[in-house]
Amino acid sequence: MVTSSGETVGLGRLCAGTITAPPDDKIFRIPIKRRFGGTPIIDVTFNDKKTFEMIVDTGASATVITRKMASSLQLENTGIIEAQVADGSEVKFSTSKVKSIAVGGVVANNLQVAIAPQADIGLLGHDFFGNYDIKILEKEVQFQHR
Repeated sequence: MVTSSGETVGLGRLCAGTITAPPDDKIFRIPIKRRFGGTPIIDVTFNDKKTFEMIVDTGASATVITRKMASSLQLENTGIIEAQVADGSEVKFSTSKVKSIAVGGVVANNLQVAIAPQADIGLLGHDFFGNYDIKILEKEVQFQHR
């Protein structure tokens, strides 16, 4: 991906932040609110204030929020990236930084997020849950620290 300054970065570097790790064998169980095309949607809290429904996207390396979410959180753009999306096309995303993202007892601090130019729902990506084994059950998603 290419930043506004012409630098090429991977989504993993874009989303560098800190994850608060729970005890090694702690399992966090998050209720599935509904599904989108079979993929679970859960509640995700940003900056200890606002909760949004998001898709648990095991194929996304970065967390992507909607413009409406960014506006609600009063986020300011910090840059622009270009990334390849699932259909293979290249899309430009504005970026911003959030103080925290929390799901159950799992918390990530100081994460950079991509802001989708056109999306109805956000994607919770590997930058948030990459240090966890994830089990998707009928009614809940389980996060277990590796």
